[in-house]
Amino acid sequence: MNTLEIQKDATSTPTTKTETMSGSKAVIECLLAEDTEVIFGYPGGAIMPIYDALYDYKDKVEHILVRHEQGGIHAGQGYARTSGRVGVVFATSGPGATNLVTGLADAQIDSTPLVCITGQVFAHLLGTDAFQETDVINITTPVTKWNYQVTDANEIPSVLAKAFYIARSGRPGPVLIDITKNAQIQQFEFPGYEKCTHVRSYRPKPIIRKEYIEEAAELINNAEKPFVLFGQGVILGEAEKEFANFIEKGNLPAAWTILGESSIPSDHPLGVGMLGMHGNYGPNVLTNECDVLIAVGMRFDDRVTGRLDKYAKQAKVIHLDIDPAEIDKNVKTTVAVWGDCKETLPLLTSLLKEKDNTAWINKFKEYAKEETEQCIQPEMNPEGDVMSMAEVLNALNELTNGDAVIVTDVGQHQMVACRYAKFNQTRSNVTSGGLGTMGFGLPAAIGAKYGAPDRTVVAIIGDGGFQMTLQELGTIMQFGAAVKILILNNEFLGMVRQWQQLFHDRRYSFVNITSPDYIMLAQSYGISGQKIDKRDDLKTALKTMLDHDGSYLLEIMVGKENNVFPMVPQGCSVSEIRLK
Repeated sequence: MNTLEIQKDATSTPTTKTETMSGSKAVIECLLAEDTEVIFGYPGGAIMPIYDALYDYKDKVEHILVRHEQGGIHAGQGYARTSGRVGVVFATSGPGATNLVTGLADAQIDSTPLVCITGQVFAHLLGTDAFQETDVINITTPVTKWNYQVTDANEIPSVLAKAFYIARSGRPGPVLIDITKNAQIQQFEFPGYEKCTHVRSYRPKPIIRKEYIEEAAELINNAEKPFVLFGQGVILGEAEKEFANFIEKGNLPAAWTILGESSIPSDHPLGVGMLGMHGNYGPNVLTNECDVLIAVGMRFDDRVTGRLDKYAKQAKVIHLDIDPAEIDKNVKTTVAVWGDCKETLPLLTSLLKEKDNTAWINKFKEYAKEETEQCIQPEMNPEGDVMSMAEVLNALNELTNGDAVIVTDVGQHQMVACRYAKFNQTRSNVTSGGLGTMGFGLPAAIGAKYGAPDRTVVAIIGDGGFQMTLQELGTIMQFGAAVKILILNNEFLGMVRQWQQLFHDRRYSFVNITSPDYIMLAQSYGISGQKIDKRDDLKTALKTMLDHDGSYLLEIMVGKENNVFPMVPQGCSVSEIRLK
């Protein structure tokens, strides 16, 4: 979006009553007006006036001092994902701001609402290579939904109102507001805060075209083999109930993307499994056998589609999405239903005929039986003494009963968790989807706990990803987030090793990784922990972790060269999925 002429675009109307205050104080007042509960941040020179103002608001908003700005933004993501609110992050200029870039890119591709506020050098120093000056606006333009640099305190109320509106509306995403130091210390007449409800040239929700809904309903009603794919758009649109009504009325088998997981309970009778490279057998194979493919709030990512020239060519495609840019981007659509799925799904459901698709649904069950026999059972009950990741997840399910929030890092453990974790309620699966950010798990779990303080939050992390952001144990130590940390240690960068084994003749190039003593490390941060390598200790150790009052770290040694199957090899069709 255009970063210029902010005051002309925003429709926030200042009130007549004003109060003289600094730009920094205005920032905090604006955050409170947006009902901000918690800020994840790290102070520094260029943002120091805002932190000075924050000193007087300790009883009104909680600030969590992270150990690295990347940890702060991932925590903000975790908070947003479990709470459904906008995550707020503070960082200083220069390296503080650039340390946010990975998290911004992650939030942008996974549609996570964030407002990141960075300090910046004095306006008169911009462009002079001043100490800790970076052009954060140009750096972050490709990885933000919107960004803007404030150089005058008078802009702050309208800019922040617009920031929150853009971050949370339509297809959500991250917004970065860069505030120069002079604007932070400048005294001005604060006009009060008016939330933004409209921005010229920005249309967060497309106009719903009922004729397209009628066309979609006709295709579904005439289908012999309808198949629904659903993504995070169902959760972001708070349309879980509407989605369940839709598939239940039409008796439609439905499969989820990793970010769509938990939209419906894992045991829903019409839920047929996970899509994608390491998804379930039936959903992948039968994508190329269905006659009508209905995509709801998902973007046909390459890890879902495999080879596009061999993807669902036999099917009529209906695509429901709030973002018109996703329509026809990867997969050619027969009928596009633009709009918020919370609004479009009921309209579509009202036109559906109740149908008996039992024979078609049974095909998914046949493939599920084959996958269970060839893949799932061997993983759940491995031969020998070495534990598998799948059996750890199975034991965890028995103890959590599907009620926990599961936060994963990126790698083999992520795919195993997404395949086997059970969920009873929405906003329960938090992971880095599109960007695949190693190091996401621990800080995101901290934020997830703040977003869902009454729920058990389990961070499942590999030994590689954990070492990328392990400093955030210090955040837990200082602020006490009761995160349960489960390290599945296979002494490898497991997913890279799997590819090197299968596609590079087992030439293991720099994937064997050594680890510190995680239990001693945790204890140095005041966190209790345990390490196990025997199956007989598994359930007791997991129960100890879950029952412990406060954070706990459990390291479980698993098979070094276990692979994650099924798998769609890169460059192959989804129907070429391998079970072993």
